[in-house]
Amino acid sequence: QAQLVESGGGLVQAGASLRLSCAAASGRTFSSYAMAWFRQAPGKEREFVGAISSSGRTIYYANSLKGRFTISRDNAESTMYLQMNSLKPEDTAVYYCAAGPYLTSSPSPREFDSWGQGTQVTVSS
Repeated sequence: QAQLVESGGGLVQAGASLRLSCAAASGRTFSSYAMAWFRQAPGKEREFVGAISSSGRTIYYANSLKGRFTISRDNAESTMYLQMNSLKPEDTAVYYCAAGPYLTSSPSPREFDSWGQGTQVTVSS
């Protein structure tokens, strides 16, 4: 399994941007993983944000986030990114990155076997 470390979270005002990073420290070759971002707000279930195939050629987003969030990856740096623009208070959550052996068109948490510890994103109004 991969060891994943998220970074880049913080407290921002509504309308601001943040870029999260997810670095893979060890395990299988990063370029062989499908990667994803999920988020979890207090009292809510973990929610799919977006996912990217091992090559980076296929990307899926939660419909509600299309146009504001962008996922990318740099296999040479073993890092995945989540660019978040026009942030809203409802984006407040702990954001988790995850790695798995394959990518489906409707990713769910159970398809990913490695998880980071999460990074807090708080958007104030």
